Amino acid sequence: MLLDAEQSQLVLVDYQARLMPAIADGAAALANAVRLAKAAQALGVPVFGTEQNPSKLGENDPALRALCQQTLAKMHFSAVSEGLGEWLKPLAKGPQGNARSLPRHLQKPPEPAREMIVIAGCEAHVCLLQTALELIEDEFDVWVVTDACASRTERNRDAAFDRLAGAGAELVTTEMVVFEWLRTAEHEQFKALQGLIK
Repeated sequence: MLLDAEQSQLVLVDYQARLMPAIADGAAALANAVRLAKAAQALGVPVFGTEQNPSKLGENDPALRALCQQTLAKMHFSAVSEGLGEWLKPLAKGPQGNARSLPRHLQKPPEPAREMIVIAGCEAHVCLLQTALELIEDEFDVWVVTDACASRTERNRDAAFDRLAGAGAELVTTEMVVFEWLRTAEHEQFKALQGLIK
C-alpha cells in the first residue's frame, strides 16, 4: 500500500533544543524532519509536533516548530496519553441545521478521517516508540520515517525499529514519503519538492 497525501497526517516527536545535542545523528534526523514538514505543508498534509517536558528540555527546533499547526506539550512519553489521538481523529460533526432549516444539498458532510499517520522523532526507543505503538492500538496506519528518527545510541534506535515493524508499523524514508505523496512527476508541486529533497 502506498501513502496517500489526502489520507495522511504528520507527527514530529520531540526535536527539542536541549535534547538534540545528545542524539546520535540528531542533525540529520532534524534536517529530514524539516523536509517532511515542508513537503507536508506544500501538499496540504496536517503537521503536528510534540515536546517532552518543555520546561526542562526546551521547545522544538524553531524552524520545525514554525511548520507545525499545533504542538503538544507532554509529560507522558506517549503523546497519545496526553491527547494526541483526539487531534488526529477529531469527533465527526454532524450537519449544521436540520432538514427544514438547511436543504440537504447545502449541508456540509463531515470531513473524512485521515488514518495514515506518518511519524518521526526522538528518542526513537522512548517517546516515538510509545506514541507509535499506542497509535497502532488505536487502529491508525502508522508509517515510521527511519531517517528522521534518532536516539542517543544506534542500538536503541534500531531496537525501536525492530519492535515497531513487528507491531505492524511500515518503515519508510523521507524520500519514500515525499514521492508517494506526490505519486507523479506531473504533480504541480513536483519540482519544488524535488528541490527540497536534493
